[in-house]
Amino acid sequence: MALRELLNAWPVTRQLRDGDRRALGVAARSARSEQLRPRTAEADAVTRSVCPFCAVGCGQLVYSKDGRVTQIEGDPDSPISRGRLCPRGSSSKELVTGPHRLEKVRYRRPYSSEWEELALDEAMDMIADRIIATRAATWQETTDDGVAVNRTLGIASLGGATLDNEENYLIKKLFTAGLGIVSVENQARI
Repeated sequence: MALRELLNAWPVTRQLRDGDRRALGVAARSARSEQLRPRTAEADAVTRSVCPFCAVGCGQLVYSKDGRVTQIEGDPDSPISRGRLCPRGSSSKELVTGPHRLEKVRYRRPYSSEWEELALDEAMDMIADRIIATRAATWQETTDDGVAVNRTLGIASLGGATLDNEENYLIKKLFTAGLGIVSVENQARI
């Protein structure tokens, strides 16, 4: 390779020769970069969503092709995040497409060392049965002084940071008024 060819291939030479002194245009391009296309170009559907990581509620655009998520980006129309995502929100595609994502209910029976797969309906029935049994076993209608309390101290709830105000309101109503649970908390109260 001649020295002249080597100098012409050098990016600084291209910047000076082509008038692109800041390397923001032609000088920054290569044959490889000319072939690149955004991952969102191939999507056949775009769905608006909310980031699942915290209670801020940053808007996301979820791109999919053939029913599979291909990319997740910040939603520029979101008044909360204006198209930006934190590092955790930017990695939320891994939640859906990661190879370690569990897609079935896994259950380990007491004293067992093995996990087994359960149908979702069976798992939900098990949870409901345990709530009903615990509530019945720990129900307290009055205190020792005879004050009516109608509560259970045998069940508690700790909500996650991804729940919004409306969801927390409904959960609080269900647990306190419906089930008599007193210990209802949310980890997003920092």
